[in-house]
Amino acid sequence: MTKILIIYTGGTIGMVNDATTGALVPFDFEQIKDNVPELARLNYQLSVHSFTPIIDSSNMHPSHWNAIAQLVKDNYEGFDGFVILHGSDTMSFTASALSFMLKNLAKPVILTGSQLPIGEIRTDAKENLITALEIAATKANGKAVVPEVCIYFDNQLFRGNRSIKFNTEKFEAFRSPNYPILAEAGVQLTFFHKEILPVPTAPFYIQTKFDANIGVLKAYPGMTEEVVMAVTKSKVKAIVLETFGSGNTTTEKWFIHALAQAIKDGKIIVDISQCLRGSVQLGMYETSSELKKMGVLSGYDMTFETAVTKLMYLLGADLSAEEIKQQMETPIAGELTN
Repeated sequence: MTKILIIYTGGTIGMVNDATTGALVPFDFEQIKDNVPELARLNYQLSVHSFTPIIDSSNMHPSHWNAIAQLVKDNYEGFDGFVILHGSDTMSFTASALSFMLKNLAKPVILTGSQLPIGEIRTDAKENLITALEIAATKANGKAVVPEVCIYFDNQLFRGNRSIKFNTEKFEAFRSPNYPILAEAGVQLTFFHKEILPVPTAPFYIQTKFDANIGVLKAYPGMTEEVVMAVTKSKVKAIVLETFGSGNTTTEKWFIHALAQAIKDGKIIVDISQCLRGSVQLGMYETSSELKKMGVLSGYDMTFETAVTKLMYLLGADLSAEEIKQQMETPIAGELTN
């Protein structure tokens, strides 16, 4: 029998209405089959691990990513796949982080959640959960069809480190702006195999060290020197620079000098675009040529969530500055196209 481990971290999906107060309260996921009787028809052996206490995803922290990765490692040999139930607000951050932490992953790790609690009549929770379980269980020739960290939401399967939360009001909460979806759930589950990472042959292991000492600088017309210097002169080790279009910024001398000085001080700066679609192309315009010359790294088409978590991951690894720079511009988990 197919064995799936459900890891419940928190989020809307695990809420039901309290019969006395009418307030939303988390239900006991150990009794998940009582709340979702349809699961019995899947004929899977389900085990559940619930975080105690459960976590609002806005409070998600690298220490929680470590706990999730450790759970996967500790149970890796005993299960065919893993489904992580998670609040949607920071789900893309967690999925991106796990994609770097779970090395040589040969089994599905599917994150999902919902926009409405599982106890609501029109909830999207049941469909998201059931289909995520089906994807986690799907094999071909004895191997997992999707050996990746993914997000399943509203009939679509996304590579986790290519996803963004797009909508707070519709069931279509996530999108993958720069990479195709991996599967689609209609009358049948359709997998787009050429978009899916191959099953690795090397042994599975995890890397859990993260260094969250990074800053974020988002360009906007009229930003002042004081605002920029507050980031570039801070004690952060790296900066995610969110720029215009294909990687462009102001060419004001004070701004260029501030970035150049930060790099001289040993900080790593990664340029990603504020645009949801497209890629950074440093040097394409004069307004980004100075960045390229001084050593600003290209984030290509990485999402903000991925740029942040990848920097944390690489800073936490035992790597030289040059190795970090090289790996930031190289896909290590299918997170960018260069």
